[in-house]
Amino acid sequence: MKGITFFTPFLSFLYLLCILFMTETEAGSRNGDGVYIVYMGSASSAANANRAQILINTMFKRRANDLLHTYKHGFSGFAARLTAEEAKVIAKKPGVVSVFPDPHFQLHTTHSWDFLKYQTSVKVDSGPPSSASDGSYDSIVGILDTGIWPESESFNDKDMGPIPSRWKGTCMEAKDFNSSNCNRKIIGARYYKNLDDDSEYYTTRDVIGHGSHVSSTIAGSAVENASYYGVASGTAKGGSQNARIAMYKVCNPGGCTGSSILAAFDDAIADGVDVLSLSLGAPAYARIDLNTDPIAIGAFHAVEQGILVICSAGNDGPDGGTVTNTAPWIMTVAANTIDRDFESDVVLGGNKVVKGEGIHFANVSKSPVYPLIHGKSAKNADASEGSARACDSDSLDQEKVKGKIVLCENVGGSYYASSAKDEVKSKGGIGCVFVDDRTRAVASAYGSFPTTVIDSKEAAEIFSYLNSTKDPVATILPTATVAKFTPAPAVAYFSSRGPSSLTRSILKPDITAPGVSILAAWTGNDSSISLEGKPASQYNVISGTSMAAPHVSAVASLIKSQHPTWGPSAIRSAIMTTATQTNNDKGLITTETGATATPYDSGAGELSSTASTQPGLVYETTETDYLNFLCYYGYNVTTIKAMSKAFPENFTCPADSNLDLISTINYPSIGISGFKGNGSKTVTRTVTNVGEDGEAVYTVSVETPPGFNIQVTPEKLQFTKDGEKLTYQVIVSATASLKQDVFGALTWSNAKYKVRSPIVISSESSRTN
Repeated sequence: MKGITFFTPFLSFLYLLCILFMTETEAGSRNGDGVYIVYMGSASSAANANRAQILINTMFKRRANDLLHTYKHGFSGFAARLTAEEAKVIAKKPGVVSVFPDPHFQLHTTHSWDFLKYQTSVKVDSGPPSSASDGSYDSIVGILDTGIWPESESFNDKDMGPIPSRWKGTCMEAKDFNSSNCNRKIIGARYYKNLDDDSEYYTTRDVIGHGSHVSSTIAGSAVENASYYGVASGTAKGGSQNARIAMYKVCNPGGCTGSSILAAFDDAIADGVDVLSLSLGAPAYARIDLNTDPIAIGAFHAVEQGILVICSAGNDGPDGGTVTNTAPWIMTVAANTIDRDFESDVVLGGNKVVKGEGIHFANVSKSPVYPLIHGKSAKNADASEGSARACDSDSLDQEKVKGKIVLCENVGGSYYASSAKDEVKSKGGIGCVFVDDRTRAVASAYGSFPTTVIDSKEAAEIFSYLNSTKDPVATILPTATVAKFTPAPAVAYFSSRGPSSLTRSILKPDITAPGVSILAAWTGNDSSISLEGKPASQYNVISGTSMAAPHVSAVASLIKSQHPTWGPSAIRSAIMTTATQTNNDKGLITTETGATATPYDSGAGELSSTASTQPGLVYETTETDYLNFLCYYGYNVTTIKAMSKAFPENFTCPADSNLDLISTINYPSIGISGFKGNGSKTVTRTVTNVGEDGEAVYTVSVETPPGFNIQVTPEKLQFTKDGEKLTYQVIVSATASLKQDVFGALTWSNAKYKVRSPIVISSESSRTN
């Protein structure tokens, strides 16, 4: 798919709006009354299901309008309007795992596929298949998002076969969405009512654009000559073009409610999806625990049913500890750049060119003929110098700005180019140059007003020029597409970072994928992204971990098509262990600052769209692993039994359960926390031979961090048949005191495959929140 992605002002507004809604929800829960979620564990437990039904029949026989959702397919429970006292009483009922206020979540708001293929470091026999080799298994991807725009050409079903017979879902009708809007590409469409919603949102039609963008990135049909008004032009296509789409609309402009998210999980489990993709989550500050997190709860039960759940990591970077969606049964995706850049350069008097970043469609002179002024020099009488430097709202003097290009700065890191552009435009300016090291690598669209972003080094040239002449002039050149841009990938500034607040013993994020300036389908009537006098664009260029998660979901869909019997953890392992750590300059992947990315930034590395279909070995995380995780995390057997669909009769929590033992679950990465002194720690891993070569021998190599010894036993794995499992131990010991988290890796390899696992060692305790 040709394209790239970034935060639009509209998505930035949505981000703030959703935070506001979450804050209001939290305030409402403190005051008492509101919508609560009552979670009663696995639906396979007859006792749980009966208790849930009895509660519903007792409480809502005469107040049916207060009952919002019932959960009965993948898990038991309901969402309803309750008083605080009712919530407290219900929480004490037998079989109730948790009762909590309905939270609101935020959206984590094409050439990228060609870039991923080019970046693949492991050569395999062929590129990724568009479907199973014999055409017998078309994967179904469920998407929890803002809906879908079915008329988009990206969702045409030309040459697609019949809908898989295992599909049990439906296409819900609404005033603007008919059953005929579904086809062999969009095979399912559901929406969810919230008690406080306007009825206009009772439809699966996308009114925001986000869901259509995500869906077409995953499974969009090939559309030639797609672009955003000529920018990012080429063939737009999804990564898994033969995959089927099932849309579950859980978000509207007011946010994404937890009760709707749980209802969508419940339906998706019954409908028969193979992969679930969620480009949304809680803000980093929320610190929601597992038993009150609708995404973690729904994902747990989906994985029990063999469905891989892939979620975006969040857009609260680059600070550490901001990653969200971190339950070990979720695959968590960070965002990186690709090898295409959208330049909009500044030309100064004397034809000195300063490189800038941005997308605009202004018709201005290419010669530097427009007066140039610094925002500080254009401040109005009532504004502070700092706000004028940032070109904050109502900070500039119209007489000083009119007819000029204004240089603005991101003072204190809390301002955006879009708001500076609006202030300059409102005061009669003709262009805006915004200084921001943070957003310099992420191109945003500014419509017909000339706007570009430069970094502080580039800004030094402009300041020098301003100080050297009495009559400074400049212009901002039209947007130019730069192909084969280097270095790429780099982790995007906004991408949320590890370590996880849930536990340092599970590395999060798991993987990084393209999430910057991605072109994909949009609604067909969005005036907010349209140029004056031109029809609405059918495609849009935006950025976020929202755009990264669907890239991974598409590859997961491809793997499922080629290997229908593989479970969620095998697919996750295939993606993680085949990731690449190098960029197109043959150096290591970096962050937005140019520093080498750590696993807290990029997880196992960047997604490979080809090597992941043939991983050689996989780490299968079993249901017992997840049950043990819950034990180690602190849940008692009674609660765990209520949650699990197939709770083993003889299962008990290990007698020595503690947080440090989380390191021992069979995860594709290795996280060791609480490492103090000069002792040693041992973890065990088991790998399954899926290389389809029968006999195979793998040898280990270790990237050992300074101050440590890492011993792997045995050093060689000899498989005699496909499907065979072998176990090895990793013994970590220190040769010096650990002052900060360190990173390494181990790789099992033979002549055909390389199977790499990152290693993180921390002196901090496993649970940090």
